[in-house]
Amino acid sequence: MYDAAFRIIRFNPRATVGSAVLVAAAAMALPVLVTAVLSLTMDLSLGLTSSGTAMTPQGEPTDLGDALGILGVLGALVLGVLAQSLGLILVTGMVAHVTMAAAVGRRLSLGEAWRATHGARWRLVGLVVLVGAATSVVVGLYIGLWVVLVLAVGEPVVLVLFGLVTVPAFLALLVWAWIRVSYLAVPALMLERRGVFGSLGRAFTLTRRQFWRTFGIALLTSLITQVASSVLTVPISLLSQLALVLPLFAGYELLVFVLAQALSTVVAAAFVSPFTAAVTSLQYVDQRMRKEAFDVELMTRAGITGA
Repeated sequence: MYDAAFRIIRFNPRATVGSAVLVAAAAMALPVLVTAVLSLTMDLSLGLTSSGTAMTPQGEPTDLGDALGILGVLGALVLGVLAQSLGLILVTGMVAHVTMAAAVGRRLSLGEAWRATHGARWRLVGLVVLVGAATSVVVGLYIGLWVVLVLAVGEPVVLVLFGLVTVPAFLALLVWAWIRVSYLAVPALMLERRGVFGSLGRAFTLTRRQFWRTFGIALLTSLITQVASSVLTVPISLLSQLALVLPLFAGYELLVFVLAQALSTVVAAAFVSPFTAAVTSLQYVDQRMRKEAFDVELMTRAGITGA
């Protein structure tokens, strides 16, 4: 599965890695530009300390101008993260089409992959928003149940027993819903042109009796991407911390900090988003092959006929 994902990325780097880098770079350009302008026009020098491999700003703003400047930088960072999240959602849809095209030996250009998502982009965003909102509601209800129990009972023994029973069950429910309902919904929505709820139902159908296999691949993929993204961003963090001690960057500590965060985000997105989306799309194709003889249809699309 992973070998196929890397093959797809190498076969079509522009529409996979290129699209992710383009989206992440465009989104993170906003906070970098805002910080650069504010650093040149205001004194936004902050003391920065290192915590592990990440940098964290320390100290208090010296006046109202500094405070407003820092708020502007933080606001730009939030907008950049939101824009990147929206863009990477669309990248996952593009990678689904790239994967399907690669399965029949076709290479999509960046423009072709983008055009292939036409008519399904807002449904894709709606799907992600719906899943996120539903998850937030469920988690909020569970936290609310804890608050009510603490206020109503307050007995430590009862709370411990309640936690031992419900916490594992609640986590298992979240994992089950992730795999059975939402994990394969994006490729189903993009490749079968289904609606939001139809794609969720399709994902539920495809993962029937395939939970543990799907979950194992999904969990391992998450672990690999987390470790790899951390390894890739460590050199950037180290270089940025080294730059902070150089006199050349005196007075521009905040700009260095934001620039390092932006570069780390772009580097991580270049690997995580295409690889994760490719693996998910391949699992979708794999499940259709196992359950619907989809390989025969792919051979027909590729022009391969039985002798």
